[in-house]
Amino acid sequence: MLSPNRLEASPGIALAPGRAECGAFPRTAGAAPRLCLPLVLLLLALTPRADSSWWYIGALGARVICDNIPGLVNKQRQLCQRYPDIMQSVGEGAKEWIRECQHQFRHHRWNCSTLDRDHTVFGRVMLRSSREAAFVYAISSAGVVYAITRGCSQGDLKACSCDPLKRGRSKDERGEFDWGGCSDNINYGIRFAKAFVDAKEKKVKDARALMNLHNNRCGRMAVKRFLKLECKCHGVSGSCTLRTCWLAMSDFRKTGDYLRKKYNGAIQVTMNQDGTGFTVANKNFRKPTKTDLVYFENSPDYCVMDKSAGSLGTAGRVCNKMSRGTDGCEVMCCGRGYDTRRVTRVTKCECKFHWCCAVRCKECEDTVDVHTCKAPKRAEWLDQT
Repeated sequence: MLSPNRLEASPGIALAPGRAECGAFPRTAGAAPRLCLPLVLLLLALTPRADSSWWYIGALGARVICDNIPGLVNKQRQLCQRYPDIMQSVGEGAKEWIRECQHQFRHHRWNCSTLDRDHTVFGRVMLRSSREAAFVYAISSAGVVYAITRGCSQGDLKACSCDPLKRGRSKDERGEFDWGGCSDNINYGIRFAKAFVDAKEKKVKDARALMNLHNNRCGRMAVKRFLKLECKCHGVSGSCTLRTCWLAMSDFRKTGDYLRKKYNGAIQVTMNQDGTGFTVANKNFRKPTKTDLVYFENSPDYCVMDKSAGSLGTAGRVCNKMSRGTDGCEVMCCGRGYDTRRVTRVTKCECKFHWCCAVRCKECEDTVDVHTCKAPKRAEWLDQT
């Protein structure tokens, strides 16, 4: 049975070609001097570490320099050097899908938090083969497809443009139409995303790589799922005797909402005997399809800060006193209770339209109660760190 956990070699230990990583965490100061060197090396070699990731491109902005991006394998670095303009789109896309991830989980204990100046972006939480990891891999892959496809259509990329196959006449349920305008070149976005994002997973043959590849594909195809046909009518008084149509991507929010539902219904799996696919962990559940997210390990509860699991805890998080959902104080605070403080907010009110063409509003103050989760008792916190 292949293990879903990846053990990455530490600095000073030889890595397989193409897997060299920049250290994601600084060395601990004041390490015990009495440990002999072989034991120290053994402990380092057996300690799971979070991979540096191409996700970090989003933090570099316009300063994308391929040789300085930690965690890229050879093929990714070659693509980066060959297509620098596409890497700019990938970087902008990374910011977009991270924002979408944080939107989707804004009312949950795990809220897709990122770590500043950390090459892994999400820290050790991605070490666990959980449904959160499944979602992040899917939406990051979707974000690359979306960003590149948009760049093609906007003329920002040298290697691609509008979809060249959407020419001539076609028809839908409303009748015939002419292809025109600029159809989003989704197939190019998918091909490049597959080549770039999947390259790292194809360097290794373990269970986690297979899980990542499956979820990457789910993300790519989610974007294509929401392509829509947009048309412009031609004819007397705008009648649709003639139509010119093109294919366009929907707002990325639709992809985020779709993958969030797939997260809710994600299927826990194990590797099959020959290590080429999955079997369901619970025989009472259906087998996963190509559109289902899959994961190996149960998630931590994310209630308290736990460095080993990458959990930041929920102390200080805002909760909704009246809600019984995941954003409610009982669930969000894990039964620890909450603090309440009264704050004054300034909002726009009594807005009126003035001809022409302005909307003018007054500023109104109102006082509201804000509830935040209590920190765990110190003894409880120390048990997790």
